[in-house]
Amino acid sequence: MKFQGSDQYVATADLMLAVNAAAQLQRPLLIKGEPGTGKTMLAEEVASALGMPLLQWHIKSTTKAQQGLYEYDAVSRLRDSQLAGIEGSERVRNIENYIVKGVLWQAFEADRPVVLLIDEIDKADIEFPNDLLREIDRMEFYVYETRQLVKARHRPLVFITSNNEKELPDAFLRRCFFHYIRFPDAETMKKIVDVHFPTLKKDLLAAALKNFYDVRNLPGLKKKPSTSELIDWLKLLLAEDVPVDALQAKDDKVSIPPLVGALLKNEQDLTLFEKLVFMQKNNR
Repeated sequence: MKFQGSDQYVATADLMLAVNAAAQLQRPLLIKGEPGTGKTMLAEEVASALGMPLLQWHIKSTTKAQQGLYEYDAVSRLRDSQLAGIEGSERVRNIENYIVKGVLWQAFEADRPVVLLIDEIDKADIEFPNDLLREIDRMEFYVYETRQLVKARHRPLVFITSNNEKELPDAFLRRCFFHYIRFPDAETMKKIVDVHFPTLKKDLLAAALKNFYDVRNLPGLKKKPSTSELIDWLKLLLAEDVPVDALQAKDDKVSIPPLVGALLKNEQDLTLFEKLVFMQKNNR
């Protein structure tokens, strides 16, 4: 069964090809791209389109690879051993009661193939990807506390996202199929907007997209507005019933759009944009 996009996610032909190639090779699909380009949503939509369960592991700076496999709660066991009476001693003796299964373990023991999302892997320590090499490659791991070898019943379809905050190790990259989601051009963006606002008037969409790309293409921006921020901005424009005229500047000049705080998220970028508009006005 191949992924061919969905009604809720506009997937380019090369992205669909990457998803299906990774599935064919039985390799994790490493997805990179700017924040807000739909990397996380891709795994969700693939799972929905293919009728597969979705398991998600959102990585933080403090996340350790071991947590994806399992964690042994030794503190709880020690506390229970001190408090346990005759009835509780049996629970304490069984160490399995203190093993907490991680997302990878859940994916490995699932009774049918699942989609496994490892989200923002570059947030973790640099050794994090290397610590998962064997488990992802061999689809098995050993639980030392119970002397148990856990093998995957079915190989999960693994999606790994990265925002390029850190370089990933070469050994890890060799085991992945890679795809970079480029920021959507205007035509692709129209299709994305149509998914969220199918009744949006064409003149309002055209004016909004011009404003959006004017803001986004300003040299020197600290944070460029993303697709998700465009969707939020359009939602506000509709809620406030902002007219098309308010989005159209005279002589096709760049202007500060209404509710610009949905697009620009820091004072440096806002000041930079205001300077550009001011300079254009003075050059008339």
